[in-house]
Amino acid sequence: MEQLSSAYMERFQPNYSYMFKFEEKFIHQDTRDWMTDHWTNSLYFGAIYVALIYAGRQWMSNRPKYELRGLLTVWNIALSIFSIMGVVRTVPEFYHVLKNYGFYHSVCVPSFMYNRVSGFWVWMFVLSKLPELGDTLFIVLRKQRLIFLHWYHHMTVLMYAWFSYTEYSAPARWFVVINYSIHAMMYTYYALKAMRYSPPQWIAMMITALQIAQMIIGFAITIWVYQMYISNNERECNITMTNIRLSVIIYVSYFILFAKFFREAYFSGSNKAKNLYKAENNGNVLKNYNKDKLKNN
Repeated sequence: MEQLSSAYMERFQPNYSYMFKFEEKFIHQDTRDWMTDHWTNSLYFGAIYVALIYAGRQWMSNRPKYELRGLLTVWNIALSIFSIMGVVRTVPEFYHVLKNYGFYHSVCVPSFMYNRVSGFWVWMFVLSKLPELGDTLFIVLRKQRLIFLHWYHHMTVLMYAWFSYTEYSAPARWFVVINYSIHAMMYTYYALKAMRYSPPQWIAMMITALQIAQMIIGFAITIWVYQMYISNNERECNITMTNIRLSVIIYVSYFILFAKFFREAYFSGSNKAKNLYKAENNGNVLKNYNKDKLKNN
């Protein structure tokens, strides 16, 4: 598959009208080697993340909350711009492959890593999962309720994305493009909320619905590539059984948690449920039982 991908790189890569200097300097194998040599860092980061959540909540238990509205606005704007750039730089390769070489190539051949532009932004996507843990810092310092979906999602997606990068998992093409697209909308929405604008509720519903749809699409692709993996088909698919198992766990657990959140946030008839959730940070999973606090956001 590595040789096959190299052939695709030389013959079938899309032409980008402009390349930034940092994209031109991107060498995919160097980044892969580094990520492979240091893959255990993702486990350490995950463990430190959970420990800091516990320590931070303990530290804030007897302290007044921090508003941090200005910093939160800048944070969300920065992540929004980053995600929009990710969309702009990865979608052309994604569209080019689907249009010219079909679904099989899009989920089984990791040629996106051999293109300097899309490859760089896939690498940035993986690395961005580390600073995105900072979303939780705002929840802790603002003394807003943190539920399981938020920290579980942040921690596991960092580990899974890092591991998948070391394998050049081909279905990651879909995961990266869809996730960049959703995050571009999501962080823009959060930035508006932080600036005290009030986007209509249907936008928050749409973002959560798209997150659920991402899990359904990801799971369906995983099942498809699994069938390719176990079949005697001559066409190879660049994914390992370990990655397939992890994908199933990730997508199923995310689907259950996001669907539960969606139902409770938007379709429960109780007044408590109507005020239970608000989209403030990545994951759409903040609870707030205090109506006065809700009015201030």
